[in-house]
Amino acid sequence: MYDYLEGRVELHAATRLVLDVGGVGYELSVPLGSSFGTGKRRVHTHLVVREDAHTLYGFADAPTRELFRALITVKGVGPRTALCVLSGLPGDELVAAIAGGDRKRLQSIKGVGKRIVDQILLDLGEKAGSLATAAGPAAALPSAAGGATEDAVAALVSIGYADKDARRQVERAAEKVGNADLELLVRAALSS
Repeated sequence: MYDYLEGRVELHAATRLVLDVGGVGYELSVPLGSSFGTGKRRVHTHLVVREDAHTLYGFADAPTRELFRALITVKGVGPRTALCVLSGLPGDELVAAIAGGDRKRLQSIKGVGKRIVDQILLDLGEKAGSLATAAGPAAALPSAAGGATEDAVAALVSIGYADKDARRQVERAAEKVGNADLELLVRAALSS
């Protein structure tokens, strides 16, 4: 319902932010360690409506909000747990841990147990390429083939391919057409 709010930061505590928007103070739950600065600020939001409460969650940037949205799709992970996960690891490290299946790194997050980690890896493991794209360029997964290859994989994942299948198709296409032209690479991957 709300994509973002823009206003003056009135209060920023550990996991709470109050944003004054035109004389109305909006209280948002935010990940621990988020940096919002002072003065006028745009905060990307996600609204969760429950029977007993409407809760706004705030994020310093849209990619972090997209990671939050991906996390709350995981079975057994609600908004509070997703906020704990985002508080425990920066976005790029979180995506890398999910992509690499790094259970130990994910279990090091306070409040996240083995069952939740297993479910996150099960539900988001194949979506790691699209999570890296959502998390921004800093979170892109490493690849020897270069940026065009990762972008092509992300494009295939975004239209429904599983991450493994998308990588396989793109690697085959890169052998045929190279990886200098992203559009050509995606077309070749789709036709092979």
